[in-house]
Amino acid sequence: MNGPALLAALKQALDFRAAGNRAGNVTVGTGTLDARKVHVALVENHLASGSIGTHEAKKLVAVMKIAAMERSPLVIYLDSAGAKVSEGLAALGAFRRVFRAGLDAACAGVPVAVVLGKNAYGGSSMLAHLASARLFNADTQLAMSGPSILAAAAGMSALDEMFKTMAGLALTAEARSKANPVNQRHADGMDLADWLRKALGAKSEGFEGLLRQHKARHERLPGREPPAGVPLMRKDLARLFPEGYEADESDGLVTGVGKREGREEAILGLVSRTPVGAERAYRFAERAWRLVAKKATHVHVILDCESHAARIEDEKIVLSEYIVGMSYALTALRISGAHIEMTILDRAGGGVYVALAAPATHVSVVYGAHVQVLPGAAIAAILGETNDAEPDKEAIAKEAITAGVADAQLKLGIIEAI
Repeated sequence: MNGPALLAALKQALDFRAAGNRAGNVTVGTGTLDARKVHVALVENHLASGSIGTHEAKKLVAVMKIAAMERSPLVIYLDSAGAKVSEGLAALGAFRRVFRAGLDAACAGVPVAVVLGKNAYGGSSMLAHLASARLFNADTQLAMSGPSILAAAAGMSALDEMFKTMAGLALTAEARSKANPVNQRHADGMDLADWLRKALGAKSEGFEGLLRQHKARHERLPGREPPAGVPLMRKDLARLFPEGYEADESDGLVTGVGKREGREEAILGLVSRTPVGAERAYRFAERAWRLVAKKATHVHVILDCESHAARIEDEKIVLSEYIVGMSYALTALRISGAHIEMTILDRAGGGVYVALAAPATHVSVVYGAHVQVLPGAAIAAILGETNDAEPDKEAIAKEAITAGVADAQLKLGIIEAI
């Protein structure tokens, strides 16, 4: 069954009723399953590959917050390439809000089931991994990066037969169903209502369940031992923690302790010119879960890393799961009572930014930081255009705050709030 047919079957199974008009690619409404109210969000490919921008985000945030407040089941249909990159930082800020609402709903125990159309790339694949069960159609492809970006990163064309074969082994419904038992491929004759009943009826295991899922992801990793940490010395960190800090960096993962305002803060961050792959994302989440166990009260997340990795090797083990795994660990920290301060030191964007910023209590951006929806090469692969102009640092900082990418600008140790 293809995406449109599966969507029609979903609407019928839930007796879907739209609430209001469609906003771009998003329609929200309600349905019923065994006389139980179900909230529904449909993200369809009407415009720009089903991408999610500011208008779509408002609808999604609203339905997720209502579901969380009511503890009502939520069903999401996704046929989307992710954030609407043509909207720039506005789309990035909007996706931060959407993902925060989704994390809060899932961690509040809201039963979430996701039915997938043809595409689930980038932020869309992250939304899919908020669900306890995912149903793929025969044509679904799910990945943090779309085929054009993956091909460009590999020095190939998305039309090359060799690349198509590689992508088929990594991104398809069949490959995803082998990677995780909660990924199920729709089969002819399947009772969709029965699948929904089981998906939404599963009992939430809370943070213990999330921690078990995190541990299970370790089994898919190659088994490479990360290098020993080395002391990290940066002027921006010295200014950020004027009372002193100690931090080590190991293959892009930063851990340590900083002092400011008379208190200690655990430091956890991603600092590297190398994009974040599954292994580094796992190590970040592992450190965050350790802070949960220690009942940390103040955690400072730092980010200076452009985006996630666009590598077939990472997609084979479902990179989206590892990226979202960082978010779940940070959300567990916040809900456990920790204040999570995030500072964007320089480069930030894409799914890595969303994964860290969405759970944070407060986000600051250092003046002069390079914040963007995606790296320039990725945007060129999607939109077919490049922009080599020198960025206006002041304009970027102001736009980041206006768009909701950050809550404040950090300039020479002085916080300039909204």
